[in-house]
Amino acid sequence: MTTSPDMAAFVAGLPKAELHVHLQGAASVPTILELSRRYPEAGLPLEEDELREFYRFRDFDHFLSVYMAVNELVRTPDDVQALVEGLGRDLAAVNVRYAEVTVTADSHLLAGMDPAGVAEALSAGRAATLARTGVELAYTYDINGAHGLAGAERTISWAERFPAEGSVGFGLGGPEAGAPRTAYADAFNRARDIGLASVPHAGETTGPQSIRDSLDALGAVRIGHGIAAAQDRSLMAELIERDVVLEVCPTSNVCTRAVDSLEEHPFTILREAGVRVTLNTDDPGMFDTDLNREYVIAHDVFGVDRTGLLDLARESVRSSLAAQPVKDRILAEIDDYAAASLSE
Repeated sequence: MTTSPDMAAFVAGLPKAELHVHLQGAASVPTILELSRRYPEAGLPLEEDELREFYRFRDFDHFLSVYMAVNELVRTPDDVQALVEGLGRDLAAVNVRYAEVTVTADSHLLAGMDPAGVAEALSAGRAATLARTGVELAYTYDINGAHGLAGAERTISWAERFPAEGSVGFGLGGPEAGAPRTAYADAFNRARDIGLASVPHAGETTGPQSIRDSLDALGAVRIGHGIAAAQDRSLMAELIERDVVLEVCPTSNVCTRAVDSLEEHPFTILREAGVRVTLNTDDPGMFDTDLNREYVIAHDVFGVDRTGLLDLARESVRSSLAAQPVKDRILAEIDDYAAASLSE
């Protein structure tokens, strides 16, 4: 993929929001290397070249095994706060103004962390990030489907008792196979009762039915990934009718082998059908990407022009769970940027 310097500069300067990025998966190789050396007994590579090779994913199951191994390196609330602040710095570097960060709190609880300490670390990391970079972070708490209903109970109980500042959403991640979305309806009902919006993963590595189940049983207002919707015209029409947004992560889908290549990614099918889509990174540290690269891919591979990229940036802001004043501020920044850049 060859990108013109002008396009790279345009994307780099564009104010952006991100709606689908996992806290652990966002950690850069240097950050994970520091943690793996801090906890060598975890058995992860202790040299940079070996760690980068460890991150070469063969398929989705291999990705999940690597992700869970990295989780083993996050053992204290201080580790959690370090991840948050590191992510904030990385987001600021690519002109992200607001991000909704997915936190798998159950992983931290199973590691024996103090539940209140986890929430305090998230709140402190969020505050420090805003003060130092101006990036506003919000949190979505996801159930790991591999942990079943017991994990769902731990996750929602924690969210009810220890709400971190900036809590906005509730999700469901991990393996889709063996984790039917309908089984988690109670946890999502409880999440909505405490003001958390339903934003589950679905249709990433399984078919359209998991998306339908997320709409009907979980009351999803956004879908993480959702690319399987492109296989079903009636489902795309339903997404449009319900005004449900897809959090699309192109590089992630290739790295996990959800799709074979960027050229075969259904982004264009979804967008041309009128489905609301946003661009996201998912696990940028693991997938060696950032949000600038995803926007460049949209231009270079999917054929989205500058006006379209501006519209994608606006879509992420509008479909976020941010407070309206935050949305208005970032949308105004995008409009100012558009006026300046398109008049040149």
